[in-house]
Amino acid sequence: MRFSLFHNLGAPGRLGEYNVVMDEARDFAKAADEAGFWSIWYSEHHFGHEGFEITPNPVLMGVDIAAHTKNIRIGQAANIVTFWHPLRLAEDLAMLDHFSGGRLEVGVGRGLYGREALNLNPAADPRDQEQNRALFEETVEILQKAWSNEFFDHKGTFYEFPAPGVKWNHPMSPSTREFTDENNTITKIALSPRTLQQPTPPMWQVIDTPRSIKWAAENNYQGIFWLPPVSALKGRFELYRDTASKAQGREVSLGEGIALVRDCYVAETMEQARAEFEAAVMTSYKWITHWRGLGNLMEEGEELTDAHELDFDFLLSRNQLVGTPDYVAEKIEELRSEINLEHLMLWTTHPGLPARHARKSLDLFAEKVIPQFSELSGAVR
Repeated sequence: MRFSLFHNLGAPGRLGEYNVVMDEARDFAKAADEAGFWSIWYSEHHFGHEGFEITPNPVLMGVDIAAHTKNIRIGQAANIVTFWHPLRLAEDLAMLDHFSGGRLEVGVGRGLYGREALNLNPAADPRDQEQNRALFEETVEILQKAWSNEFFDHKGTFYEFPAPGVKWNHPMSPSTREFTDENNTITKIALSPRTLQQPTPPMWQVIDTPRSIKWAAENNYQGIFWLPPVSALKGRFELYRDTASKAQGREVSLGEGIALVRDCYVAETMEQARAEFEAAVMTSYKWITHWRGLGNLMEEGEELTDAHELDFDFLLSRNQLVGTPDYVAEKIEELRSEINLEHLMLWTTHPGLPARHARKSLDLFAEKVIPQFSELSGAVR
């Protein structure tokens, strides 16, 4: 079993000391690397003056983390690819793959907040879901073309590469039929550098809806889930398995190719874990469920009603790993037995949680929880 970290950075009230927050994040990643966690993942959010989501560039964040770690793999959950120029994102991720020695895991997403999309790429407007999806699919198609081919071209709804009508004439770069026509017009372009991992790095998508789950499985993207309780995850895991099996022409096992994010905090007692973690995790959920609502937190077959109220007790039995090492290990074993979970991403660093508490939980998880799963292949790198 793989254990990784989801590090969606938030620091309300601390934007004036952003450099200190980054130092804390760097120390957390170094500790995770030394403890043997498989990977660490950074999110992408913009214009967050409130301080709840403060990493605008997970690629740049990954470059720094790569320079301070040795083995831990570095992912993005996710690059919001609809906000990026596809060739620039392809170049930047390829550089990160080289800087990290081939430790890149590429996570992609479509974007949720209009405040971000409309100020970065109006075509990504989440109010037009069909256009947003089309832009997403075309962008990731370009990423993979650029990484896996020496020369490539693309003509789609949103982008055309190379731009038509550009001539090439330079004595140090002889025109050849690989990238020009008989009139020296450029017909293909080449990314420099391409990724170290060939033909592409491992690809992941943050998914939840049936349509997204099926698209990821059909296109050989690994999936990242987050919110739903285990009863509601079963059908999602089964849909991914069945779709992937058909696409790959083999029997994909339940849980294969899937990672699950769970809020996690480990302390010596149940009471201490709740006392130290509750305020921080509730800050995240109050921020996020304002946009998403509580629907994704319902048990399978449960109807959302006005009686449902967001508080820690509501969350605890649904999707939290908060308590003593033995209790948390017991909840992880439940995930393994119910949905054959193979890859767990822990989210401890919620907004407002002191760095010393996040580090204490990390150390305790590594010392007392991971060894309980060490007999499983891949529990530690």
